[in-house]
Amino acid sequence: MTAPAPGAAGRRLPLVLRNRAFGTVWLGQVLTQAGIRMFQVGISWWLIGYATSGDGGFAAGLFMAVSTLPAVVLAPFVARAIARFAHRSLLRTAAGGAGAAAAALAVWTCASDLPVAAAYAAALALATCQAFFDPCLTTSVPELVDDADIEAATGFELSTQSLASLGGALLGALVVDVAGVAGLAVGCAAAYATAAVLIATVRFRTAGAGTAAHPEAAEPRRTLRQLLGAMPYVRGILLCFTAANLFTTAVFVVMPLYTASVLHGDGATVALLEASLGVGTLIGSFTGARVPGRPAVVGTACLAAMAAALALPGLIAARPVIAGALLVTGWCVGVIGVRFVALFQRLVPAADKPAFFAVMQAVLGATFPVASLLFGFLGDHLSPQTLCLIQAAGLVPAALALALLPGHSRPAGAPDPAPAPEPTPAGGAR
Repeated sequence: MTAPAPGAAGRRLPLVLRNRAFGTVWLGQVLTQAGIRMFQVGISWWLIGYATSGDGGFAAGLFMAVSTLPAVVLAPFVARAIARFAHRSLLRTAAGGAGAAAAALAVWTCASDLPVAAAYAAALALATCQAFFDPCLTTSVPELVDDADIEAATGFELSTQSLASLGGALLGALVVDVAGVAGLAVGCAAAYATAAVLIATVRFRTAGAGTAAHPEAAEPRRTLRQLLGAMPYVRGILLCFTAANLFTTAVFVVMPLYTASVLHGDGATVALLEASLGVGTLIGSFTGARVPGRPAVVGTACLAAMAAALALPGLIAARPVIAGALLVTGWCVGVIGVRFVALFQRLVPAADKPAFFAVMQAVLGATFPVASLLFGFLGDHLSPQTLCLIQAAGLVPAALALALLPGHSRPAGAPDPAPAPEPTPAGGAR
């Protein structure tokens, strides 16, 4: 019998187990994303179910809009900070700052009644910290893993959003029902503080902003117009998904409205729906690399599937129907994320990655405040089932635009977009 090659057993392990540094940072991102999603879900439910009457849709929409503004407004500052400061220090500071903000909110809530404006202010503080954390971690992936593991690392990184949705779903609304906003703030503070401690224990491959691992990163960086102008295919993809996000991100406003007005449920029902979306995204994050086809074809099919799935709850009002629809929607989101972020990791030059990923988050997130306010306002005048049909109809033009995207232009010298990798062991490791 031939002995296994050295390290073969390690290669069979999931990436987060065989790469301690990446696994630790990934766990930190899970905690930070779970903290902010738990806060968003909990406060949205608090606004609709406890704090307001008659205009809960707009109040929840305004809250979600406030929660997404920092990623859009601060994009240029985020890009400069990622390029200038050590990534580990930036990640640790962002997590620690969010933990301090959540702790301050917990103290305030325990001492007196919480005004709605204070909840908005806390959401703004947490979202500001998260606006630095997420693109910084995405930029740091090459400093934590080998090139061969980029798809696996991307899958794990994107899975944090689905795990966070699960955490927010299972805890956010339920914690508010049981322990109020004070309990919610304590949980968020604990999650962020733990993440900061975990990241402080990790050693990145570079002491600075990546110039040691990527000498080309020291070259002058291009402006946003130069960057996107040199990559028309990438620009077209971002525009298509920005349009799609106007309708997909509205689900976070529509879900609690659907629960209260159509299903007549409570926090447990909100948890079920959020969990369905989170489980779907988690599965999609780990299976996305195995879906065959070019990224544009896969993306078009996923957008079409989301349109069909979101239309069902608009036609049939039943818990299993909307739960299943959100499961399919989440899976499509996970697949799209893995395929396209992995594509961008290879197409975008290292010197431009800090700016690109900050801009990507800002561009894709720019529709969130609009969607939150628009669907929140509409939710006070139209039924949640009608909102579901509007979401579905809005995704159809985005899917067609992606399908008809001309050319697969790439920067000179950039590698061809890789086809879907071969099936990998559990956890996405190759």
